[in-house]
Amino acid sequence: MVKNSIKKNVKTVSLVGMSTALVTIAPYLLTFEKGQGITRGLFEYGVFAVLLFYVCLKRTFGEKKWFVALFYVLLVALSWVDLLTILTAKKSGVGYYGLIPFVSCLVALALLKDVKGISVRNVNLVLFVSFFAHFGAMRIYPDQPLMQFSVPLYMAQSQQSVDRMHIPESIKSAYDVTHSVSVTKDYVDTTRSNVVVLVESWGIPMDSAMFAREMTVFGSVLQKRGVHARKFSRTYMAEREDLMDTTWRDSTGQRDTLFMPSRFAQLGYLTSFFFGGDSTVQWRYKYIRNIGFQEAFWTDSATTDNVMAGMIDSLLSLQDTAKHFIAWTTRDTRFPISEDAAETERLYFERLFGTLQAVADLAKKHPEVRFVVQGDHEPILAPMEFQRKFYRHWVPYVVLN
Repeated sequence: MVKNSIKKNVKTVSLVGMSTALVTIAPYLLTFEKGQGITRGLFEYGVFAVLLFYVCLKRTFGEKKWFVALFYVLLVALSWVDLLTILTAKKSGVGYYGLIPFVSCLVALALLKDVKGISVRNVNLVLFVSFFAHFGAMRIYPDQPLMQFSVPLYMAQSQQSVDRMHIPESIKSAYDVTHSVSVTKDYVDTTRSNVVVLVESWGIPMDSAMFAREMTVFGSVLQKRGVHARKFSRTYMAEREDLMDTTWRDSTGQRDTLFMPSRFAQLGYLTSFFFGGDSTVQWRYKYIRNIGFQEAFWTDSATTDNVMAGMIDSLLSLQDTAKHFIAWTTRDTRFPISEDAAETERLYFERLFGTLQAVADLAKKHPEVRFVVQGDHEPILAPMEFQRKFYRHWVPYVVLN
C-alpha cells in the first residue's frame, strides 16, 4: 500500500515537473537568439509550486471552471513575468511573444488533467527538497541552475537604470576595444614561449577607478590593455574561443577547427593546460585533449591560483631549450562566493587582485615569455546587487612582456 502510494506521488511530481519545464523553457527557446548568454533555471519555482497545489486541491474542487480558471490566471501571470525577465535582459519588446505564456500554461494544465492528487504535506516536502536541491546543485555545476526565480529577478531588473550593455566613451578612449574573440591569436608570439591565462569571472566593473586599479597590478610588464565583448558568458566557451586558430569547411560542408595548441605543437612547442581542480569540473576531460594539448595538469581538489602559478613557474624554469605553449584557467574567483552582496564584493576583489598579482609576478620572473591574459565573463552567478556593478558580456585583456 505504502509502496503504491510512493509510486503514485513520484509519478505525479514527475508530471508536474515536466509541465513546469514546458512553461519555463518555452519562452527561452522561442525567443532564443545566438549569443544572448542568458543563464536560466530549468524549472520556474513559482510555476512548480502553483502546479503542485493545483493537483493537490483538484481532489477537493475537481474540474470546476472557476478553479481551473483561477490557477490558469496564476500560471499565466508567473509565466508572463518569466518572459519579461528574458525580454528585459535582451532589451526586446513583447510583441507576439506575449502569446507564449497563454499557450504554454494551457498545455501544462491539459497535461495534468488526469494526474493523481498529492497531499499538502507532500507538496510542502517536495518544495522544501527542491529548493535546497537547487542550491546544492549550484555548488556542483553552477553554470546551469536547477530552479528559476523569475519574480525577484524581474524586480531586480526593473530597478536598473544604468546601461550595462554598452561601455562608455571613457573606456573606449583609454583602452583598445574589439568585438573579436581572436585576442589570443593576435598577440601570441611564435618566436618564444607563451602563457595564455583565462581569469575566472574577470569582468569590467562600472567603477572606473576600480578598473584602473586592476590595471596597475601589472606594472612595467604591461604592454597592451584592452576590452572585448564575449558572445557567451560561459567559461568552457571562452576556453575554446580563445584558442581557435583557423576554421574551415570540409568536403562535406562540416565545420572544422585548428586550435592553437595543435599548431604550436606542429612548430615544436610543448603544449600544456593547467587547472586547479579535477578534470571532471565542467567536463574538461571531454575536450581539453581534443584541443591539442600534449599534457594537462589537474589537481585532486580545489587548488589556489598561487599554487598553480608556482607549478607553471617550475615548468618555465626547466633548464632546457624547449619552447612552451601554456594555457591556464584560474579558479579563485569562481562563483558562487556568498549569498550576501557586500561579502561577495569584498571576497571577489580580494581574490581577483590576488590572482592578477600572481600572474604579474610570474610574468616579471619570466620576461622572456609572452603572457596574454583575459577574462572569461563578468560575474554572473552572484547576487544581483553585485552583478549590476559590471558591464554585461564585456571582459578585459592585457598583454604582458
